[in-house]
Amino acid sequence: MLLESNNTATVILRDIMKLYDYPGVPNPRRLNIFMAEKGITIPRVQIDLLKGEQLEAAFHDKSPNCDVPTLELDDGTCISQLNAICRYLEALHPSPPLYGTTPEEIGAIEMWNHICFTNGFQAVADLFRNGPDWFEGRALIGPHNYDKIPELVDRGRQRVMNFYSDIDRHLADRDYFSGNQFSVADITALVTVDFAQWAKVNVPDTHKHLKRWHALVSERPSVKSNS
Repeated sequence: MLLESNNTATVILRDIMKLYDYPGVPNPRRLNIFMAEKGITIPRVQIDLLKGEQLEAAFHDKSPNCDVPTLELDDGTCISQLNAICRYLEALHPSPPLYGTTPEEIGAIEMWNHICFTNGFQAVADLFRNGPDWFEGRALIGPHNYDKIPELVDRGRQRVMNFYSDIDRHLADRDYFSGNQFSVADITALVTVDFAQWAKVNVPDTHKHLKRWHALVSERPSVKSNS
């Protein structure tokens, strides 16, 4: 099989490489946008989350947290966790850089990527998974069962609204989170905002900088092909 990058002159040969994912859900979408930005194609194996295939023993052996995406390398080594996979692919295909190139860029992008995930993405997950009945006993992803905490719904909604305010302020004088360079932080923030719409927590009209940024990044081909 081939792992191909359309944005570089090289084609990296792989005997076996598989990407386990489930289309449409937030974390696989983050990776799909990242890969599209780099022009990377990897053969895929769908893990049906609705059927609970992520919890089966065969997949648990590959992904300790029973989550997608998970990348299986040539030698059978598996890498799970979104940021770990992106870091691996960035090392293989550094162009275009999505984690920055200078120490200052790398630090700033990693900072905002973490802020967007912790203050935004996880807040949406809290309100999303602690509300609907279908997450009963499955309030957290992974091999262990956890009961819902209904109070986290209201707190999660408040956290998302605060997140919107914070990044609206940050984006007031820049096109992207790191200035004029689209990065992994923009991918995390974009998917977070769209994820929040599933939970009916939309960006207020008063946050004009956030809305401008969202419209800008939503027009990227990588995003349009993974909407």
